[in-house]
Amino acid sequence: MCKRKLAALIVLLYTTVLLSQGPTQFHPGFNLFSKDQDVQLGKESAAQVRKQMPVVRDPVLSEYVSRVGRRLADSQEARASGFPFTFEVVADPSINAFALPGGPMFIHTGLLKAVDNEAQLAGVMGHEMSHVILRHGTNQASKAQLIQLPALLAGQVAGGSMLGRLAQAGIGLGANSVLLKFSRGAESQADLMGSHLMAEGGYNPMQMARFFEKLNSQGGSRTLEFLSDHPNPGNRERAIEEEADRLPQRNYSFQTGAFDRMKQAVAQIHEPPPRRRE
Repeated sequence: MCKRKLAALIVLLYTTVLLSQGPTQFHPGFNLFSKDQDVQLGKESAAQVRKQMPVVRDPVLSEYVSRVGRRLADSQEARASGFPFTFEVVADPSINAFALPGGPMFIHTGLLKAVDNEAQLAGVMGHEMSHVILRHGTNQASKAQLIQLPALLAGQVAGGSMLGRLAQAGIGLGANSVLLKFSRGAESQADLMGSHLMAEGGYNPMQMARFFEKLNSQGGSRTLEFLSDHPNPGNRERAIEEEADRLPQRNYSFQTGAFDRMKQAVAQIHEPPPRRRE
């Protein structure tokens, strides 16, 4: 057998094995919070974010991120979670986005300026949405405060601020909060589930891999925040590529048709200096 035929056979066998495995299945881990408490925590935390960060009220940007977000939220795994996802833009030059427990997501203008196409934005948003679906924030809080949390959460049922009670256990919204700082294992799960949400929404999952590869190659202060908040689990791009091969074949041609208009609108947004990390 010639080398060319042998190579083609190896590729065919490798692809067949991947497809036979099917997409990776994920389930939320150990958690002391109820899903309703995730939602309440997210609402209270989002209210704090709106006080601390300049929310952009531009109708073009708001409608655009909501359209992309709704497309992802209509996927099977997102619908099954039952979380009420919302999407807002904040004026911040760093390339980043974050989602709070229960569904509120905030997209930085720096991210909107950095993406090369709509699928790359959908990749980051799908990644953040996956953290919510898999309840990574409250899972990490549960493991970090295993002793104190049961009494605090039981007391919360009677009413009062969820954030106020969690503050007693040292859980807040700072940059190093367990609600927003995820392990490499959690990042890997969010990458792979995010590729599922993208594919079902009609976006090519490979664009997520390409955007992460772009950030890794660029470096610099604008990307450091993203890479700090989203630690590379190792072989990130390859893992996404392999997961994409496991997914059912789909037509990755969806576009809102508003990407260029979004780019024009975000270019006009005045951004304050980068925030100091707490």
